[in-house]
Amino acid sequence: MINIIWLLMLVCAMAAAIRQGDIGLFTDGVLRGASQAVELAFSLVGVMMLWMGLLALLEQSGLLRRLAGLLSPLLGRLFPELPPGSPALQCIALNFCANLLGLGNAATPFGLKAMGELQKLNPRPDTASNSMITLLLLNTSAVTLLPTTIIALRSAAGAADPADIVPCCVLASLGGMLVGLIVHAVIRRC
Repeated sequence: MINIIWLLMLVCAMAAAIRQGDIGLFTDGVLRGASQAVELAFSLVGVMMLWMGLLALLEQSGLLRRLAGLLSPLLGRLFPELPPGSPALQCIALNFCANLLGLGNAATPFGLKAMGELQKLNPRPDTASNSMITLLLLNTSAVTLLPTTIIALRSAAGAADPADIVPCCVLASLGGMLVGLIVHAVIRRC
C-alpha cells in the first residue's frame, strides 16, 4: 500500500512539473530530496550506534536487568495474569527500560520476545490477551526520558538547542501512557 502512495505522490509531482512546463523542477526536487535523505540517514546512524552500544553495555554489565528488577513490582500490577518470575515479565521490563532510555529500535527485539512469551501463555491463541494489549499499549506510548531520535533529527536540522524538547516529550509520553492505561483498565472491567 505504501508503494502505491509513493507512486501517486511521484506521479502527481511529475504532472505538476509538466503542467508548469518545467520538468527540471521535478528532477531537481527528486535528486535534492534523495540527497537530503542520505545525509539524514548518515547523521542518525552515528547516534543510533552510540545508543545501541550503550544498551549493549548496560545489558552486559547487568545494569539493565537490575533496572528491570526494580520495575518488576510495577509491571506485576500492570500484568496480573503473569506469574512472578515469568520470562515474559522480564522481557517486558527490558522493553520498557529500553523505551525509557529512548532506544525504540533497541526495544523492539525485547518487545517481540515478550509478545512471543505472552502468546505461549495465551489461552485463546487467535485473540490477543489483556497482557498482550497492555504490552502493546506500553510499547506504543512508552515514557521516554531521553528522546534520542528526536534530538538527533533536531540536531541534523540545525536546531539551536536540540534537547530543549525533552521536558515536553517526557510529559507528553507520560500523559499518553496514563490515558491509555486508564482507558484499557476501564475497558477490561466491562
